[in-house]
Amino acid sequence: MEILDGRLDGVRLIRASVHGDERGFFLESFRADVLAQAGIAIPFVQDNHSRSRRGIVRGMHFQPGQAKLVRCARGAIFDVVVDIRPGSSTFGAWEGYELNDETHHQLFVPAGFAHGFCVLSDVADVTYKVSTYYDPGSEGGFRYDDPEVGIQWPIAPDALIASARDTGAPRLSELRSSLAGSSQVP
Repeated sequence: MEILDGRLDGVRLIRASVHGDERGFFLESFRADVLAQAGIAIPFVQDNHSRSRRGIVRGMHFQPGQAKLVRCARGAIFDVVVDIRPGSSTFGAWEGYELNDETHHQLFVPAGFAHGFCVLSDVADVTYKVSTYYDPGSEGGFRYDDPEVGIQWPIAPDALIASARDTGAPRLSELRSSLAGSSQVP
């Protein structure tokens, strides 16, 4: 594994070492000691798996105190993180990466960041580890197309398909005061 720093503090792109031949491939998708050496010493407690079709956009979601390790096991996605730490100098800034089943890159999303993705392939299976159990009472989100955040999705806006929840979510600026104290800036 090779672990690269993202543009935003704490975000990491993890490049897998893929060993392949005519039979297929092998890779380590998770190795706690290697991640810990890179400063990601997170006890993950739950694994999640979603399947979506081309054009589906999911996000921008967060749960206070929750970190994620995201990978696209099938297909391709454009994966996005947004800094939602109120005291951060990069509050509202975003960065995105293509994750797919060819490169097998993963994205570490630290606590204090919202996460979302859109599907670039016909079908995509996204798997991710989380550091806290899902709690519907504390989860939150803001619009994936919030003009103040300005995420540049690689699919035309009129071709993105979102849930009613994601389409009706507030803007990030409407949530800023409620985020105070929910995530600490290192």
